[in-house]
Amino acid sequence: MQIAMIGLGKMGGNMVKRLLGGGHKVVVYDRDPAAVERLVKDGATGAASLDELVKKLEAPRAVWVMVPSGKPTESTISELARLMQPNDVIIDGGNSNFRDSMRHSTELAEKKLRFLDVGTSGGIWGLEVGYCMMAGGDESAYKHIEPALLTLAPKNGVAYFGKAGAGHFVKMVHNGIEYAMMQAYAEGFELMKAAEFGLDLRTVTQVWNQGSVVRSWLLELAERAFKRDPELKELKAYVDDSGEGRWTVNEAVAHAVPAPTIAASLFARFSSRQDNSFAMRVLAALRNEFGGHAVKKA
Repeated sequence: MQIAMIGLGKMGGNMVKRLLGGGHKVVVYDRDPAAVERLVKDGATGAASLDELVKKLEAPRAVWVMVPSGKPTESTISELARLMQPNDVIIDGGNSNFRDSMRHSTELAEKKLRFLDVGTSGGIWGLEVGYCMMAGGDESAYKHIEPALLTLAPKNGVAYFGKAGAGHFVKMVHNGIEYAMMQAYAEGFELMKAAEFGLDLRTVTQVWNQGSVVRSWLLELAERAFKRDPELKELKAYVDDSGEGRWTVNEAVAHAVPAPTIAASLFARFSSRQDNSFAMRVLAALRNEFGGHAVKKA
């Protein structure tokens, strides 16, 4: 089928390559002309603007938006809504808030445009192993682009979950769980590193990945990281978050669903960004005040 991709970064660019490898015709656009040119060499059709991209598509057009959530996604969808025709399809494959996707669906329906929110997981490895995709929105639009989705995903790696927002909601919870899993691994490995046995953590990951109940792709990635840098000396203890963990915790609060592990993993990321934490200094001061415990001066 023919489909367009807007946003040719680490995810979007590799998705285009996978689509081309599956025999699809792909029109591409990015603010960086060099990114467009690289994929043109791989067989894509380049466009220098959103207007040109839309004009190069056959009706009903299908355009996949793969840009950062928030203002970049908002402005791109708004511009596409102006350029596209009734029955065309707009797909948001980024990490947008599911409530934004619900709104986009309603607004685009007024223009008789079909909308899909497709939560996409796979990172830089998706080109090789495929992308796990969670879709919500117009069911006819899902069926229209299903050939592309089946090319992008590994076997049984894509599903339609219902009305608009469902895809990004499932992806949001997916990322919240990911936060908690990563935090559990991090704490376990820190404990092993602190113990008196002088453990080779790369060997631990290697063994655990062979039949253990805690084996996972994340653990395979940990094994790769320890093989490359056993002490992780190349890295700073700073962990960012891209929003989904916060949204997951917010929704847990809104629905009165206890999610303490996910919440704690989110707060741990906040702690990683603090240098000389004021809260920890308060703790030191209190211990010194009530018990005369030793403190370290700055």
